[in-house]
Amino acid sequence: MPRSAALSLPTASRLMPAMPRRGFLGAVGQGLAACGLVSLGSTSVRGAESALFEISLAEWSLHKTLFAGTLDNLDFPRVAKERFGIHAVEYVNQFFKDKAKDAAYLGELAKRADDVGVKNVLIMCDGLGNLGDPDDAARTQAIENHFPWVEAAKRLGCHSIRVNAASKGSFDEQQKLAADGLARLSDYAKQLEIAVIVENHGGLSSNGEWLAGVMKMVDRANCGTLPDFGNFHDYDRYKGIEELMPFAKGVSAKSHDFDADGNETHTDYRKAL
Repeated sequence: MPRSAALSLPTASRLMPAMPRRGFLGAVGQGLAACGLVSLGSTSVRGAESALFEISLAEWSLHKTLFAGTLDNLDFPRVAKERFGIHAVEYVNQFFKDKAKDAAYLGELAKRADDVGVKNVLIMCDGLGNLGDPDDAARTQAIENHFPWVEAAKRLGCHSIRVNAASKGSFDEQQKLAADGLARLSDYAKQLEIAVIVENHGGLSSNGEWLAGVMKMVDRANCGTLPDFGNFHDYDRYKGIEELMPFAKGVSAKSHDFDADGNETHTDYRKAL
């Protein structure tokens, strides 16, 4: 199963353990130290006072277990803590898609996370329409479809919702349409002190130049990016990371395959970091 990992900027992002946690965190620390970013004297990122990053578990990393019904969304925070030793989580809306307005359910989820000392970071939102839809009515509907998830993120104590910037048309047309949808959604989310962050997640959003241009058009403090190391496809991932980092509110350090020494074979992590 593809592994997904991530580091966060001021707060947290995601990790799918592809090796024992101690080995992974040690490798992260070595990588950061090699880059001159930080020196971790401990394999516990949470316990290292000098750490610039924390690690959180993306729920999608366990999607097969969730789809199989052997893990329930309500138990996700506990599993992240007890099985993987991770203290922050990122939810995926499709695993509780009918609960966005269910105050009792969201209260229970927040309580379970709090009970085990796990921080709720964000909700990844998919299947809600295209925020850059060329049809004005459809674009407005997509924006409004995200409103309940902004409110759910607030109830859970998250800092952001992760959205997609899908559109149709030319390079320039799609930039303008996506910027309009993101700006309007960000204006709503600002009222609840929630950020709207965009992952390079297919289409032109996997083009770093395009998405950076969208961010400049949106020009909202609460609208940013979630650079994903593994989602640039045919685009130079290191160039894309560099282009999206000025707007980043988290980093998805995705991993898929490893060599005998535990190094990810598709991404040079020292270079990426």
